[in-house]
Amino acid sequence: MAEYFKGIDKIKFEGENSTNPLAFKYYDPEKMVGSKKMKDHLRFSMSYWHTMTGGGVDPFGMATMERPYNNLDGMELAKARVEAAFELMVKLGMEYFCFHDLDISPEGNSLEEKEKNLDLIVDLIEQKMKETGIKLLWGTTNGFSNPRFVHGAATAPNADVFAFAAAQVKKALEITKRLGGENYVFWGGREGYETLLNTDVALENDNFARFLHMAKDYAKKIGFTGQFLIEPKPKEPTKHQYDFDTMTVLGFLRKYGLENDIKMNIEANHATLAGHTFQHELLMSRINGVLGSIDANQGDMLLGWDTDQFPTNIYDATMCMYEVLKNGGIAPGGLNFDSKVRRGSFEPDDLFISYIVGMDTFAKGLLVADKLYSDGVLEDFVAKRYDSYNSGIGKEIVDGTTDFEKLAAYAKKNYSIKNSSGRQELLEGIVNSYIYKS
Repeated sequence: MAEYFKGIDKIKFEGENSTNPLAFKYYDPEKMVGSKKMKDHLRFSMSYWHTMTGGGVDPFGMATMERPYNNLDGMELAKARVEAAFELMVKLGMEYFCFHDLDISPEGNSLEEKEKNLDLIVDLIEQKMKETGIKLLWGTTNGFSNPRFVHGAATAPNADVFAFAAAQVKKALEITKRLGGENYVFWGGREGYETLLNTDVALENDNFARFLHMAKDYAKKIGFTGQFLIEPKPKEPTKHQYDFDTMTVLGFLRKYGLENDIKMNIEANHATLAGHTFQHELLMSRINGVLGSIDANQGDMLLGWDTDQFPTNIYDATMCMYEVLKNGGIAPGGLNFDSKVRRGSFEPDDLFISYIVGMDTFAKGLLVADKLYSDGVLEDFVAKRYDSYNSGIGKEIVDGTTDFEKLAAYAKKNYSIKNSSGRQELLEGIVNSYIYKS
């Protein structure tokens, strides 16, 4: 068996004082945090697309990534990537991976050839999973790259495209079930519009819902019991995506009777593009009972597109894990690194270093969040701030035992209202102090 990343041994935990770039400073997988091991809180996953197939191409330049399998093509390249992927995951101690169908094998010249290619590669993946114990967090299909999807997939104006997209999802669901995938993700890709001048938005939304219902029915038919996820994204590639953000998707699901069948896969960079914070999207999903999984990355605040950088923002990681802890955990979802090394970081060890930095960032974030949540500092402040709803007129409002007439009468007797400070800066300082000392 070939070794693709020579000179890189299994990455070890060396502690925060280590200066070794190929060692974990905070990610200690077996360390108990509360009642669970750190690795079980985080459930880290490798993204097959950015990690194994990303070449460093951008709109202005060709591929830059130096990979030991770059001399191969076709199915030989696909096979080598499987071997390299599992070598990388074993060395990093990652227990999960995610993929689109076109990440793992070439499309071929027909649907039949594509499915044959997939079956051959899935045989190899299944073998490597058995050898290593690594699991599939989620699978999905690529319904956006091929020119046939120029106007969308499930929302395309062409019924033939709708049918082709259905065939792809059918096969991807079968593969995900075969590999024991714990989730299946719907990423809209091009499910949106560029201009309303040529778009029947009502029909496209109706068709998207029909598509999801059919997928749900087929999953039940083949015995797939994993969790369905939608990944909200506001724009890019289309100007306006139908899956803009958590609340937009939730409204869509509720309209079409799918709210009990599909949860959210929240990505940090997508939250940025929607004009939200990462924590906002996580919180909105959590309080609505639809926080399913997380794509861990970050964007560049100076750039208006999906840069998919490896996460290094400790504040965002802390508040992300705070929401995960309040959610009672993220399983059967996980933290998938939908992240790619920068175009200038093209050497093989840069790939390992990027994952190590990202994993350490969320490990540190977990440690801080656990201490912050256990101490109840923020929770106590919020509870006190809303204490007026625990008695008197506030309790009547919450209990639904009052009305406008009673409230108006109450207000006339309490004309002088005294508010309390929200103490935002104090609370931000408290969070900072936990980050500094944890």
